[in-house]
Amino acid sequence: MSYGMVETDVYRRAAAYRHKILQGAMPGDLPIEQSRKFELVINMKTAKVLDLALSPTILARADELIE
Repeated sequence: MSYGMVETDVYRRAAAYRHKILQGAMPGDLPIEQSRKFELVINMKTAKVLDLALSPTILARADELIE
């Protein structure tokens, strides 16, 4: 299982920061932002090898199931 930030959201935020800096903003004056989008990815093949029983609730919440 992996729970983490959505990479495209991170890149989009980096581009927005870059734009603000190129427009003259001081990097030290820019606020620190946390990612707003996270995703849960479950590798089903590995879960089966490890003999893990995953609840239907966890499987329903997963953004991606890797077979």
